[in-house]
This record gives sequence, structure tokens and C-alpha cells, in this order.
Amino acid sequence: MRQGRKIEVVIPALNEEQAIARVIADIPDFVDQIIVADNGSSDDTANCASQAGAVVVHQPERGYGAACLLALEQTDERSIIVFLDGDYSDFPEEMPLLVDPITAGKAQMVIGSRAAGTSQRGALTPPQIFGNWLACRLIDLIWGLKFTDLGPFRAIEGKALSDLDMRDQNFGWTVEMQIKAARSNLPSLEAPVSYKQRIGVSKVSGTVKGSVLAGTKILGLIARYALFPPR
Repeated sequence: MRQGRKIEVVIPALNEEQAIARVIADIPDFVDQIIVADNGSSDDTANCASQAGAVVVHQPERGYGAACLLALEQTDERSIIVFLDGDYSDFPEEMPLLVDPITAGKAQMVIGSRAAGTSQRGALTPPQIFGNWLACRLIDLIWGLKFTDLGPFRAIEGKALSDLDMRDQNFGWTVEMQIKAARSNLPSLEAPVSYKQRIGVSKVSGTVKGSVLAGTKILGLIARYALFPPR
């Protein structure tokens, strides 16, 4: 619990056996439940996560969003939900920066901004930096909500997240959340967070194909919600 609020952490993971236990070990003691969504790993990710104290759910359908959606079935809408990557690139100990503005009633969603914080050299690739800047600029221009990053390390009220009706199954999960938050005028803030080189090889930014697919999906979602907004 944090300031009387239940805190639950969701970690989508694919082949992160070298990193996942370290991620879990660095999560603050005030967290009530850690859920690792194993996204079809071919290594020992699930067992390592379980031994480290996490609840493990299995999502064989590949996709970041698909893993998050399955994990959310284990959470409580009354909780604050924190999303965290399983590759040890985020700093779990910085979680109070994201959670405390929500417990204090200053926001319902807080995005951890690597652009506003400190990133280890090489941790973010040039395509990531440009893509995040462009996506955030478009969200500001179209919906009037300023962000500087689409960082995966974020916290949000469980009920608010449920109301956003998240649908994306893969690369568009983070931008979908921010678009829908902007469209619904969800009180949102950013907090500067640190970022370091991940353990292992990225499934997205680590390959040209992954970067192109992610960029195309993100810009496509922005265009779809701008041109054909759902009722």
C-alpha cells in the first residue's frame, strides 16, 4: 500500500530470464502485487519470475498489448496500476515518482518521461528518440495534451484505465493509452525518470524490422483516431 492505496505492477515479458528477477527485486516494498505476463518465452522467464515472487500469467499470443491486457484481468480497478518493462532498462525504485502524484490527487495517469529524465548513452536509439518526439508532438497538435515521451514506465488509476477501453494488442499500447487519455481529458502528468541499457536484445528497437513496424503502428493509430474517432 502507498498512502492507503493498493499498488499493482504489470510486467509484460518475452525471453527475459536474465533480467526479470533483478527487475522484481528492485520494485519498492509498498507494491501489493506483481504480475508478470509471460508472452510465449522460450527460456526460463516464467520460472524466474515466479521464484522472485511474482504472479505469472501466460499469454501465448505475441504482442506487448496482448500481454498487458491478460495481466490486467488479475488486477483490481481500485488499485493504481504501474506498467514496467521486464528488461531492466527502467529503474523500478523510481516508482514513487509515478505513484505519488496519483495518491495525492494531482493526476490519474503519470507517464515516466525518459526525455525529461536521464538516459544512459545508447539506451534510446535515434529512431526511438525521433519517433517518440513526433508522436508526442502530434498528440499535442491534435488533442492538446503535451507529452515528451511514450515511455513504458507509467502509472494509472485502475478505474480510469478500465474506462479507456484499451484494445491494442502490440506496439500501439502506450500511444493508445495517451491518445485516449487526451481525448477523455484524463488528468495526466509526466515525471522525469532514468533509463539504462537493457539486458539482452530488444524485440522492437533492436531490429530494423521491429523499429519500422512499431513506428508504422504508432503513427497509424494517431492517424486513425484523428481522422476516424470512435464514438
